[in-house]
Amino acid sequence: MARRPLPRILSSGSAPIARGRETIARSRETITRSREIARSAADSATDVLHPLITITRGLRRLAAAGRRRWAATPKDRRGPLLFLVASVILVVALVPYGPLLAAICLMAAAAWTGRERTAPAPTGPDDSQVERLQSLYEALVPYFSVPEDPSPLYAHGGEWEKAFPSYDFDETGRVSRLVVRYPAYFTDGEADSRARIEQLLHAKSGRGREYHFEWDEEGNQLAVAVLPPLPTDIAAQRFVTAPGETVLGFTDPTVVQRTLPVADGDDQRDVPPVIWRTGIRSTEPHLLVVGQPGSGTTTLLRSIALQALQHGDVLVVEGNGTGDYACLTGRDGVLAVECGLAGALASLEWAAHETERRLIAANRARQAGHPPPEDTKRPLWLLLDHPSVLGHLAAADGDRDPQSLLQVPLRHGRAAHVTVVVADQFDSLDSLSDAVLQHTRARVVLGPAELDQVEDVLGVPPHTTPTRDVPPGRGYARLGTGPVHRLQVPATPDPYDDATSESHRRAVMELLPERTMPADATDARAEHDAEAEPVPAEG
Repeated sequence: MARRPLPRILSSGSAPIARGRETIARSRETITRSREIARSAADSATDVLHPLITITRGLRRLAAAGRRRWAATPKDRRGPLLFLVASVILVVALVPYGPLLAAICLMAAAAWTGRERTAPAPTGPDDSQVERLQSLYEALVPYFSVPEDPSPLYAHGGEWEKAFPSYDFDETGRVSRLVVRYPAYFTDGEADSRARIEQLLHAKSGRGREYHFEWDEEGNQLAVAVLPPLPTDIAAQRFVTAPGETVLGFTDPTVVQRTLPVADGDDQRDVPPVIWRTGIRSTEPHLLVVGQPGSGTTTLLRSIALQALQHGDVLVVEGNGTGDYACLTGRDGVLAVECGLAGALASLEWAAHETERRLIAANRARQAGHPPPEDTKRPLWLLLDHPSVLGHLAAADGDRDPQSLLQVPLRHGRAAHVTVVVADQFDSLDSLSDAVLQHTRARVVLGPAELDQVEDVLGVPPHTTPTRDVPPGRGYARLGTGPVHRLQVPATPDPYDDATSESHRRAVMELLPERTMPADATDARAEHDAEAEPVPAEG
C-alpha cells in the first residue's frame, strides 16, 4: 500500500511557522508603539488646551450659577433685573474699549471659577476627637498633679495640647497612637504607678484592643500605640532554622531582628519569629508552657515535637489521656507516647538513666582525649503535657510522682543534649515540682490571662495589655531574662480530629516521619525497646 505524502506545510519545515510568529510579534510592537504615540499626543494636547478647558469649565459654571439665580428670583422682580442687565450692557457698549474690557473680565472670571479645586486637608482633630482627648486629659489629672505644683501640667479645665504633643486616630474615631507628657515628679520607676496609668489609658482609649506602652523615663514621656493582630493563618511547615533552633511562634516585627520565610498558600512572605535555642550552649535549655484549657498549649507541644523529630528523638508523656498525640505513635524517632501512670514512670526512669549514661560516656571520652560518642549528641526531647494529672494519680495509688524523675534531665540535660518541655494549666502551677519551676527558664503563657498571672509565670509584666478574647495559640513568651514578646503559635492541630480543616491536616501529615511499626503492635514494640534500650511501652 502506497504511503500518503505529508501536507506541504509539514514537509517544508518550520520556516512558515517562524515567519508567522515574527509577523505577529511585529504587529504587536506596532500596536504598542501606536498606543504610546496616541497616549503622548493626548497628554500633549491636554497640556496645550488646558487654559481653554479651564475657561470653558468656568463659563459653564458661571452659566449654571446665572440660571440658578434667575430661577431663585421672584417673578415680580425679573423685569427690573432684566432692565438692570440691559442698562449695564448698554453702558459697556458705549464706553471706549468697553466690550474688550468686558470680554477680558469675563475670561478672567471664567478662568478663576473653572480652576481645579482640592479640599484642604484637615489640620487638627474634629469635635469628637477633641472631646475624647479632653476626656483623657481630665482622667489623668488626679495621677499627674499635686497641690504643691505652682504651674501644673495637668489641671481640671486645663489645656490638653501641652500634655499630648502627638496623637493619631483610626477610622472609627478612637485613639490609635498617643504621646503623653507627664511631670518629672511622677513615680514612673514604680511598677504599681505605671500599671495604674496603663490600665486607665486602656479603659479610656477603648477596650478590645491590645496597647503597647513605651516609657521614656529620661524624657518624661509615655508612647501608647495600638498593636495590630498577629497572623493566625500560618500553618505547620518546615521552617528555615539551624539545628538546635525551635520556632515557638511569631511576634511583632519591631522587637526581633530576624525574619523567616513561610508559605502562605501559593505565596511566600517573611515574618518575625520567636526562636528558642537549645543544646549544650543554650542558656535556657528547658521550657514551661502555661495556659487555660483550649488556649493552645497542646498545639505548641505538637509543633515542637514535629520540629524536634527533624534532628532528634521524642518521648511524649500525656497526662490528660485525650489522645492528642496519637499521630506520633509508631513514627520514626518517637520513642514512646505514654498516657498511663505506669508507662510514664517507666519512660521517665529510662530518660533519667539515659541522661546519666550520656554524661558518663561523654566524660570518659573527654578524659581519653576523644570526641563524644555520636549516640550522646543526638538530641532527646521529653515532652510532658499536664504532668500534674499523673501526680494526682500517683498520690492516690501511693506511688511516686513522675516529676521526681525529672531532676536529673532538668539539672544535667543541657550537657547531655536532653531537653524537657512541660505544659500545664494555671490552676495546676502549685502541683509542679520545685525542680521544674527552677530549671525551666524559658516560659510561655497562652490564652486569656490577667496581668498578675502573666507576671507570676514570666517574672515581669508585659508591656502590652492582654485582651480577653484571643485566638488559640495567642500569648506571651520570655526566654530567660530577655524581654517579653507577643506570641502566636503556628496552627498545628491534631490531624485525627474531625474539626481540623483539610489544609491543616495535610500540612501536619506531611511533617510526620514515616511509620516504622503499627500503632497497636505492642509485642513488636516491646522487642524493639529491648534491643534499642528506649522506653518500654506500657502493655
